[in-house]
Amino acid sequence: MADIEVDVLIVGGGPVGLTAALECSRHGLTSLLVERHESTSIFPKARLVSTRTMELVRAWGLQDEVERLGLPREDSLAVGVGSSLTAPDFHREVAPIEEDAPQSPTYTYLCAQDKFEVVLKRTAESLPGADVRFATTMTSLEQDADGVSAVVESADGTLTVRAAYAVAADGARSGIRQRLGIGVEGPPPLGHMISIMFDADLLPLLRDRMCALYFLRSTIPCAVEAVDYRRRWIIQTGYAPEEGGSEADFTPEFCVHVIREAVGVPDLDVEVVGVMPWLQQAVTAERFREGRIFLAGDAAHVSTPQGGFGMNCGIQDAHNLVWKLAAVLRGHAGEALLDTYSAERHPVAQRTVAESLANAFITFRMMEGELTMRDAIALQAGRRCSEGLVLGFHYDSAAIVPDGTVPPVPDDPYRTYVPTARPGHRAPHVLVNRNGVSMSTLDLMGTGFTLFTPEGSGWAAAAKEAGALTGTHLVPIEISPDGRGGAAVTSPRWAEVYDVGSSGAVLVRPDGHVAWRTVQGLQASSGADTLVTVLDTVLARRQQAPVAR
Repeated sequence: MADIEVDVLIVGGGPVGLTAALECSRHGLTSLLVERHESTSIFPKARLVSTRTMELVRAWGLQDEVERLGLPREDSLAVGVGSSLTAPDFHREVAPIEEDAPQSPTYTYLCAQDKFEVVLKRTAESLPGADVRFATTMTSLEQDADGVSAVVESADGTLTVRAAYAVAADGARSGIRQRLGIGVEGPPPLGHMISIMFDADLLPLLRDRMCALYFLRSTIPCAVEAVDYRRRWIIQTGYAPEEGGSEADFTPEFCVHVIREAVGVPDLDVEVVGVMPWLQQAVTAERFREGRIFLAGDAAHVSTPQGGFGMNCGIQDAHNLVWKLAAVLRGHAGEALLDTYSAERHPVAQRTVAESLANAFITFRMMEGELTMRDAIALQAGRRCSEGLVLGFHYDSAAIVPDGTVPPVPDDPYRTYVPTARPGHRAPHVLVNRNGVSMSTLDLMGTGFTLFTPEGSGWAAAAKEAGALTGTHLVPIEISPDGRGGAAVTSPRWAEVYDVGSSGAVLVRPDGHVAWRTVQGLQASSGADTLVTVLDTVLARRQQAPVAR
């Protein structure tokens, strides 16, 4: 018998691993998370929390805390370019927030990873079933037909672990991915990079130039990121090994020189806090699953930092995966449901990585002088808004029942999000009123399936019956356009946005994506049978013909 037995072993204690632990607890699973470092990240490697991730943060009850720790939203999309922070040729542009804000009850936010991870770790540790252990290294991982076995070591000794499944969230250099023999696809490394974190009082110099991100064509081309909008900043620059450069070149003295050149103040009073080398890449793992082991986050896909997609894409991995693990472990779903993890997340990761690469090429062209600063700032600011990418992605898999409709095709699918309740897409945000309280349709969803339907359609009763017949956690919610029928939830726009007519229904999965939709009303007592068939299909309980729209 193993020293520790849990449902899920999670390797890696960054935002993705912590999200997996948090989600396991929310879905009633036990988990052990092991992280070799002694503490959460001391380097703010990621800062942007996308709108979709902020929706999860909101569902976890952490939105207010994350926003208190983050940067002012009004400056979060501001981008600057110039030959230095103080140069006369400096240009600043802000992407318009108001265009995207109506698409969600929240919005993208800047919260440095070193602070964000602390919130996630504390939350995961406080939830039942989660065992979070830092300064603990996994030294062995094997799998068989019934589960995975691992050995972990810490200052307290060596322990054996037995779990049903394992999640590899162990980063871009994932040892687990390498042990499994899973390769990556994508171009060669784009560059050897150095991040320099420093303290300096820049506010007096940047009163009218405050941005979240700066691209500078100084004597040493670099990017500058605001960490706290007070004294903490990061510079990212690179070196070329083929030209004899190395990370050893970045001595404290040289780092101070880089900072002063970027700021444009030769005698700037500055303190170097830390230096971190890293490799800029844009690759995707060939597959995200090997038996009972699943890759997530940077272990599965590595984006360039341009766009801030990497952490967010990884968090969506965990959100997609854990409810499926819970459904299988509870006996509510067939094992084949787990095949849909890679089927759904791999295409999203490939697109996300490709878009981050496109952003990087804009930066390269700017740094090499192919773009004027004004052209560069317009492109950079425009690409800061990416709601089409982070909200508009959709899934095509066996866990989705098509309804015969086609996805919306906006002119700019990266920038523009078009709300749709087409199966596979994230259920759209619509303002509703529940018992006198204004909220989002997203706030009505929990950890089970949700069935939205117009009041009086009959689908709510059918959903209750189907839930009882299948043992599925299924919550029906009737929505009235005006409240005249006595429904607790009202919205004049909901049925139109979700395209269900006056008597249809929409079934939403635990991860907030639409599983099935119909515009048809009930026919006699067929509603429960229809929903049982849908649930059997989505949860891979047995093969069923697709249910017609």
